[in-house]
Amino acid sequence: MSVGRWAAGIPIENPGVASEFVLRLINGILYPGVRVLHRATLDGLERLPESGPFLLVTNHSGGLGIAEINAFASLYANRFGRTRPLAGFAHPASFHLWPLTFLFREIGAIPSTYAAAERALDLGVPILLFPGGDHEAMRPIWQANRVDFAGRVGFLRIARKAKVPIVPMGIRGGHMTAPMLLRSPFFAYLFVWPRLVGLKRYALSLLAVLGVALILTTVPLAWPWRCLLAWAWAGSPLALAPWVPWRLRLRIGEPIPAESLFDFALEAGAEGGARTAFDPELARAGVTVEAAVQRLVSHRSPEGD
Repeated sequence: MSVGRWAAGIPIENPGVASEFVLRLINGILYPGVRVLHRATLDGLERLPESGPFLLVTNHSGGLGIAEINAFASLYANRFGRTRPLAGFAHPASFHLWPLTFLFREIGAIPSTYAAAERALDLGVPILLFPGGDHEAMRPIWQANRVDFAGRVGFLRIARKAKVPIVPMGIRGGHMTAPMLLRSPFFAYLFVWPRLVGLKRYALSLLAVLGVALILTTVPLAWPWRCLLAWAWAGSPLALAPWVPWRLRLRIGEPIPAESLFDFALEAGAEGGARTAFDPELARAGVTVEAAVQRLVSHRSPEGD
């Protein structure tokens, strides 16, 4: 199913604005948990533009990225509450899966579509997005500190059309919380559901391998049933969940003005072509933004993280 079909009918009422109920949950439960389990820190909040919309662009890690998303949401909410709305980009399929349906709407997330982004930015709401998506989040563990947007430039089309700055953010440690061993398009077809929600690739995690080994060696069932159970576990989103209490470091860099990435004097007709057509300006801007995020990820804190 296409992303557009998943996005159809998703209401976008208050993008970026979290409900009081969710804020209480974040501050009362999520924030203490993130501080204890991941000793998470968020540096550079003072670099965010004080007014106007922007794109906060960061790397994506750890399978589903749960640890890093939880860390950012709790640290940002603890600092700003509801005073500075920020809409997170989320896969449209997530809005149809309970409890994500409730959570994403209550936290002010928006589906990752051009239309949703345009509406949020028109309302003056900044957007947090992960251009690397599933490709980057499911990279193998030995590429933990590598930023890889896979050449995706959709976020740059959004920034160019809206003429908004891009603020880079680097997250270090997120990939260690849910180690991935192997990423392949084959797994997306093998486990079926990833293709149903539009994912082009899927990963075999360390937790999946450990679970499969445990199932095959200890479950008192006939081999066909054990194999079926092992297949179901290996392909389950639960096998992508964070389970290692690794330290997380989030660092925001200096904003990159739209004028330094795009030549607006030559923009006439630029958005009228096919979105799949190669655009050298977007390609150059992508290299610049990816490099900025990589520098933030590679930055080592005084503690040596």
